[in-house]
Amino acid sequence: MNISTRGRYGLRAVLDLAVNYSERPVTLSAIAARQQLSEGYLEQLMVPMKKAGIIASTRGAQGGYYLAREPQDILVGDVFRALEGPLALVACISEEKTERCQRKDICGSAFIWSEIQTAISDVLNKYTVADLIDREYQLDACKELKK
Repeated sequence: MNISTRGRYGLRAVLDLAVNYSERPVTLSAIAARQQLSEGYLEQLMVPMKKAGIIASTRGAQGGYYLAREPQDILVGDVFRALEGPLALVACISEEKTERCQRKDICGSAFIWSEIQTAISDVLNKYTVADLIDREYQLDACKELKK
């Protein structure tokens, strides 16, 4: 199982915005430069995060992106779900539960997939963006994210 670049890069962008949370909006080019990411790719990630209410933006000369909520109110799981969709280790136990597996009642391995998915979901929902920023400060990594 791999987490795509959408989730990883999107989380990096949100962390960048969180470090600069009390400042004015942050331009996409500034985030891209600090995170060493393509500005075009980063722009694609902002759309679903705006729809999910994680970030917001303003236009104009002083425009840019900013967090729509306090860092302690944004779960890491919120970011991943906005960018990756609902957690679905296997289709029969997707968070959306749109499919009902015909073998669910006789599947000897379903409980394993469910337990793994629950563990992943619990970890993603255990930590907030504020928790990750605290960790960045402990690692002395935030100075590179400041404007």
